[in-house]
Amino acid sequence: MSVIDGTNLILGRLASNVAKMLLKGEEVHIINAEKIRLIGNSKSIVDRYLQKRRLQNKGTPEKSPHYSRVPHLFVKRVIRGMVPWKKATGKNAIKRLRVYSGNPKDLKNFVSIEEIRADERKKSITVYEVCKQLGYN
Repeated sequence: MSVIDGTNLILGRLASNVAKMLLKGEEVHIINAEKIRLIGNSKSIVDRYLQKRRLQNKGTPEKSPHYSRVPHLFVKRVIRGMVPWKKATGKNAIKRLRVYSGNPKDLKNFVSIEEIRADERKKSITVYEVCKQLGYN
């Protein structure tokens, strides 16, 4: 079991690394999901996710895609997008993934992934700030 601390990690790079680990058969726990960062202009990032939340199938709105506003579910959805989740291997991989806001189980022995740590000089926004602007309380 791998435990990854998401503090100041880049979301896309983290998601691709975790997707590879899941497809290899590892069990992965991600803690501090609300502190994961998205690199770029914060206004354009929020606008992109607001537009995704507005997507709706007019005939059957309940079958429209659902994009969560909760930070740990937001991160899980991004990782799910990098796994073939409609196939059996992808479904089994997603079952081995746990994402937490904070550290509820006091998990220890973190895996350090230094190459995907966000640079402080670049523009970025945390997952919590994005979810807050999407309507998370």
